[in-house]
Amino acid sequence: MIKELDIRDRTISEEVLELQVASYKIEAEIINYLELPPLKETIDILEQCGETFYGYFYNDRLCGVLSIKEVNEVVDIHRLFVHPDYFGRGIAQKLFIFLEEKYLGITIKTATASKNIPAVKFYKKNGFKVTKEIIVNERLTLMEFEKTRSEVKKGHF
Repeated sequence: MIKELDIRDRTISEEVLELQVASYKIEAEIINYLELPPLKETIDILEQCGETFYGYFYNDRLCGVLSIKEVNEVVDIHRLFVHPDYFGRGIAQKLFIFLEEKYLGITIKTATASKNIPAVKFYKKNGFKVTKEIIVNERLTLMEFEKTRSEVKKGHF
């Protein structure tokens, strides 16, 4: 089940942060960059980020999170992560399908580390195009992705 989360609720923000750290530790290992900003965030940062959060629950346990900001009919995915215990179960895909159906016809943007091959494959599989690469430093490069309105159609994967 997917439902919107009130990130300003301390109990929820603590649970989200715990899941975020567990997931991003894996990404940090994959890309060999342990200074990922999501690993340094605090509950206060989460509660004040201004993002809309959605959670995927399995047996009443929060297993995956998607957060977005919508500005001028563009949805920017800020976070999409799954607890490592639930990798490979299609949870990220279910959250993404939920997003596409909720924001049908809206341009969707996101970014991920270029070395995060599972995430890069996920976005490309879901019809995203690379729009730009950003060199953050000598150890971290980001890929920006976009899926335009004409590509965002119900059931298009």
